[in-house]
Amino acid sequence: MSYGIPSAEPSADIPVCPRHPDRPSYVRCQRCGRPACPECQRTAAVGFQCVDCVNEQKRTTPVYRSPYGGALAVGRPLVTFTIIGLCVLVYILQWIVPGDLIFRNFAFANVYADREPWRMITSAFLHSQGFLLHIVLNMYTLWIFGQALEPLLGRIRFLAVYLISAVGGSVGFLALTPTTVPAVGVVGASGAIFGLFGAMLVVQRHRGGDTRQLWILIAINGAIGFFIPSIAWQAHLGGLITGGLAAAAIAYAPRGKNQGLLQAGGLVLVAGLLAVVTWFRITAG
Repeated sequence: MSYGIPSAEPSADIPVCPRHPDRPSYVRCQRCGRPACPECQRTAAVGFQCVDCVNEQKRTTPVYRSPYGGALAVGRPLVTFTIIGLCVLVYILQWIVPGDLIFRNFAFANVYADREPWRMITSAFLHSQGFLLHIVLNMYTLWIFGQALEPLLGRIRFLAVYLISAVGGSVGFLALTPTTVPAVGVVGASGAIFGLFGAMLVVQRHRGGDTRQLWILIAINGAIGFFIPSIAWQAHLGGLITGGLAAAAIAYAPRGKNQGLLQAGGLVLVAGLLAVVTWFRITAG
């Protein structure tokens, strides 16, 4: 008596996946019509597509760019929301961690400019615990301007402008504060926020928009720093100038395949200028 042994290979009339011929598949790609096994199926708007068609579609779909060359930031401004989330998280930690530990280790003061320069950025994520409106107003302004600037510049460029402006605010305080003034800890995102003011001003001018209301906003917020002693107007001015320069490096870079490289070079120059100002201020005493 003989026994039949089933073949390991599918029958010729059974559809098989082109990428895995040993796997029968009765599901076909909605685009090319070829069978696709579960491993090669990708969910589409209607039904499934095979992995080859999905990859081909990615290669042929044009990459949409923001007006200044960055990847188009559609949907929610993720960088803006992330910065707001970090600031709120740090503010909560300032209340939870005992002994002003966060303030003492991350706030900026002129005496730390040469020893701990990272404080020029970290201080922008701290806020005054004795004045709740400090963080509320800063985060509200960041939310408004972030929603406008992040889609225009692109997420990476927007983040670069924000962080460089934060450093510019610290450098402004360092450069414009007399050496006779006792060491004062500076915290807050105001320098970076004023950097967004400067960036929006440059972008609006470049796009031919009306800047009168923006000038009024800058004038009002700038004047407040001169009348309230606890507000560092030096950081506001430093951030405003730095943000304008950083935005100009992005907005006025010639379009073309080297646009991104030129923009990066311009931002590096702005950062280098801040480093030079810091060095001169430290060496001058």
